[in-house]
Amino acid sequence: MTNALPPRFDITRPEIERVVAAFYAAVRRHPGLGPVFAVHVEDWPAHEAKVVDFWANSILHERSYDGSPMAAHIKAGNVKPGMFSTWLDLFDATLRVELPPEKAAAWSALAHRIGRSLRAGVVERETLPGGIPKLR
Repeated sequence: MTNALPPRFDITRPEIERVVAAFYAAVRRHPGLGPVFAVHVEDWPAHEAKVVDFWANSILHERSYDGSPMAAHIKAGNVKPGMFSTWLDLFDATLRVELPPEKAAAWSALAHRIGRSLRAGVVERETLPGGIPKLR
C-alpha cells in the first residue's frame, strides 16, 4: 500500500504484528490486566488484528483501521485511569524484547502520547465531586 506520508519511524508491518502478539500474550498472563481484557475480548486473533491495524495506521499511515480507541476504552466500563501506567510498562517491556533500541524508543514515545490522551479521556469521565480525578 502506498501512503502519502512516510512512516513515523522505520518499522515493518510484520514487526508490528510480532510486537502486538507478544504484548497480548503478556497481557493474558498479567494478573491485573488479563481479567480486564478477558471480560471484553472473545476472539483474540481478531482483537490483535484490529490493534495491528491501529498501530499500522498510527505509525505507517495505512488506512486499515476504522475505530475509536477512546470510545472503546470508555465503553468498556472497567478501564480505570490507574491502569494506563501498568499497560504502558508492559508495552515498553515488550518493545525492549522484540525490537532494536531505536525502534523500541520511537514506538514507546508514540504509545505514551496516545496513552496520555486515552487516560485524560477516561479521567474526564471518571471524576469525584469538584472534578478531582479517580485514580483507581
